[in-house]
Amino acid sequence: MTDKMLKFTTKSRETPVKRSALDRREDFGEIYARFAKDKAAEQAARCSQCGIPFCQHHCPLGNDIPDWLRLVAEGRMQEAYEVSSATNNMPEICGRICPQDRLCEGSCVIEQSGHGTVTIGAVEQYITETAFDEGWVTPLKPSGERKQSVGIIGAGPGGLAAAEQLRNEGFQVTIYDRYDRAGGLLVYGIPNFKLEKSVVTRRVKRLEEGGVDFRLKFDVGRDASLEELRAKHDAILIAIGVYKARELVCPGAGNEGVVAALDYLTASNRKGFGDKVAAFDNGDLNAAGKKVVVVGGGDTAMDCVRTAVRQGAASVTCLYRRDRANMPGSAREVANAEEEGVKFEWLAGPKAVLGEASGAKGLRAIRMGLGPADASGRQAPQEIPGSEFDLEADLVIKALGFEPEDTPKLFDAQDLALTKRGTLKVNPLTLETNLEGVFAAGDIVRGASLVVWAIRDGREAAVAITDYVNANSVAPLAAE
Repeated sequence: MTDKMLKFTTKSRETPVKRSALDRREDFGEIYARFAKDKAAEQAARCSQCGIPFCQHHCPLGNDIPDWLRLVAEGRMQEAYEVSSATNNMPEICGRICPQDRLCEGSCVIEQSGHGTVTIGAVEQYITETAFDEGWVTPLKPSGERKQSVGIIGAGPGGLAAAEQLRNEGFQVTIYDRYDRAGGLLVYGIPNFKLEKSVVTRRVKRLEEGGVDFRLKFDVGRDASLEELRAKHDAILIAIGVYKARELVCPGAGNEGVVAALDYLTASNRKGFGDKVAAFDNGDLNAAGKKVVVVGGGDTAMDCVRTAVRQGAASVTCLYRRDRANMPGSAREVANAEEEGVKFEWLAGPKAVLGEASGAKGLRAIRMGLGPADASGRQAPQEIPGSEFDLEADLVIKALGFEPEDTPKLFDAQDLALTKRGTLKVNPLTLETNLEGVFAAGDIVRGASLVVWAIRDGREAAVAITDYVNANSVAPLAAE
C-alpha cells in the first residue's frame, strides 16, 4: 500500500471552488472551478483503498475508481486517464452530471465511517480534462476496417457510447438523429451551468474525426423507414431515449403559460447556442420577470428552477408531493437551488391551474401526507382534506418525468414489440428486439434514467451487436 493513500483521517473532504450564489445567478457558466493539480492529488489520497470497493460496485459502469484515485494521488495522470476511460466513454461528463451522492460517493466506505466521502466526481472530471489538455485523448483508430455497417438511431449518450465502441471494432457506423445537433439531452436537456456544451461537442467531434457518420435532422419514419435502414445496415441500434412529457392532470392544465420542462430547457439551451427561438423571444418559454412554479422533484425539475433563476424570474417555487428525504433528484442539486433562492413547497401537490385559457395566474395546491408504501416501495402521498392553498404563477412548468413515444408508429414499424410500459421489448441477455438484427439500449428500454446507465447500455449493446454480426457474417473481418 502506497504511503500516499489513506489520508482521510488527516485531510478533510473538499470540493472544487464553488462560485457564490449571487454570482452564478447572473449567468449560465458552470458553478464549480476545476481542481488544481495538488488539490486533486490531495483529495484522491483520501481514498482508503478498501478491500471491497462499494464505490465501484454502485457505479453502473463498474468504474475502477480506487485504482484511478491511487494513480492521481501518485501523480501518474496518464495512467489514471487510461484506467478511467477504459470503462467510460465520457468520464468528464459523468464527473459533472452524475448524482454521485446517490451512487459512488454515497457508497464510499469512509463516508459511512463519518469522515466524509472522497470527492470522486470532481477527480474524475479533472483526470479527463487534464488528458484533453495534454493531448492524451487521441482520435479513434480502429486496428482494421470492416465492411459491415451499423446504423444507430439516436445521438444521445447511449448511441454515442455504442458508436465509439463499434467504431473501435472497425465497423462502419452511421448515427441518425432528428435534431440538428448530436448529444440528445446532453445538449438540449441539461443546462450549461451543469454541463458546458463545448464538452459535448468535443466528444462528438472526436467521433466524427474517427469516421462516425452523423445524419442529423433525420427522422426515421419520415426520411426512411426502419425497414429501409435494416436493409442498408448489418445491424441497427435504437437508442432514442424517452422524450414524451408526463402530463399535469388537473383543471387548467391546458392553459397558456403551462409548459413542458423539456420544451422550456431546450429553448434556453438553444438561446445559449445563439439560435433564434420564437417561443423564447415572445416570452412563452422565458421566465424573465415571471412568477414561476415548477411541479416535480427530479433532476429535470432542479434544472428548470435553476434556469428560471438565471433568466431573471421574479420568484421561483418548486412544488413536490413528497418530502425532502424522498425527493428523487440529487440532494446536491436541491442544495444548489436553495442557495440560489428557490423556494420549496414540500409535501404539496397540484389541484388546479388558476386563470383563464389565455394565461395562467396561479396554481392551487394541496398539502400531502405520506401513507403506506406503494408498489415501488416508497410511501404513497395522500391529500390532506381542507389544506388547499394558492401560489401566484405566470409560468407553470411540468417536470413530472418522461415516457416513451409510440416507437412503432414513429418508425413505421408496427411489428416492433413493446412492453406494457411502452418501452421497447428486448432479450435481456442480448438487447435484441423481436426484429432480427435490431437492438435497443438506454431509456427506450429501461425507461427514464441516468446518463451513466445509458452509457453502460450503449457499451453492452455494442458487444451484443459485434457478436451478432460475427455470427452472421462469412468473413467478419474482411476489409478492402
